[in-house]
Amino acid sequence: MELINFSSLLERQSSIKEEYQSKKPFRYVVFENFFTPAKAELIHQNYPSIEDGKWDGTTYLDQKNKFQKTKFEKDSVMDKVFSELNSDEFLKWLQEVTEMEDKLVGDDELFGGGLHQSLAGAFLNVHVDYNFHPKTKMHRRLNVLVYMNKDWKDEYEGHLELWDLSKDEKILLGRYAPTFNRCVIFETNEISFHGHPKPLKTPKEINRKSIATYYYTPTRPKNEIAGDHNTIYVNTEGVGGQVKRFTSGVKAFLERINKKEKAS
Repeated sequence: MELINFSSLLERQSSIKEEYQSKKPFRYVVFENFFTPAKAELIHQNYPSIEDGKWDGTTYLDQKNKFQKTKFEKDSVMDKVFSELNSDEFLKWLQEVTEMEDKLVGDDELFGGGLHQSLAGAFLNVHVDYNFHPKTKMHRRLNVLVYMNKDWKDEYEGHLELWDLSKDEKILLGRYAPTFNRCVIFETNEISFHGHPKPLKTPKEINRKSIATYYYTPTRPKNEIAGDHNTIYVNTEGVGGQVKRFTSGVKAFLERINKKEKAS
């Protein structure tokens, strides 16, 4: 069962590659119809609710109301989605588009990736990603995100923001709504700042859904190598961003107190 629209990706490979390679200071591309239309509907229908299965919804200073799921029943629709995203066929296509100088490697464990689902009030502050896989110690090089949100309205917020923070001035490179079957591919390095910092303003019954896979290489260019670090967050919203972090920090503190009480 082919879920990814491979024939369309091959037809559009040159234009997607040209768009990706043209971006500065870090490379990225946004395009539509990643999955075949019928399979996109199937994936949407099988995207699990927060109540369905085990999700990690831990709150942090820079992340609130965001849930992650990485384990799926064998041969289920979601299991097949991630099998294709880590397949040799897709890795070869990514290699061609990105012109990565070393062989791209997928991550079957989906560390940090998998399904991401955010509830009303959720945000993920602008950041650069951790730069080494915690187990393989390979270099993190590429993010692929596919959004699964039908009839998304601009007033819901939740837009992916890409930022140039390499100079004194903060420059918003792009702001993209998480619309249905839209794919975003971008390289990950020490200047690839991204996030969805505006709190979601969705009705209670509507969540922000996405599919995320990350890719690695054994080496990377010497000028890009930095010491091993976790996710590094920045505030792009001034005083409002500081207030948002404070309230999220209070929620995180209360969550941890509650867990300790339940465990004792």
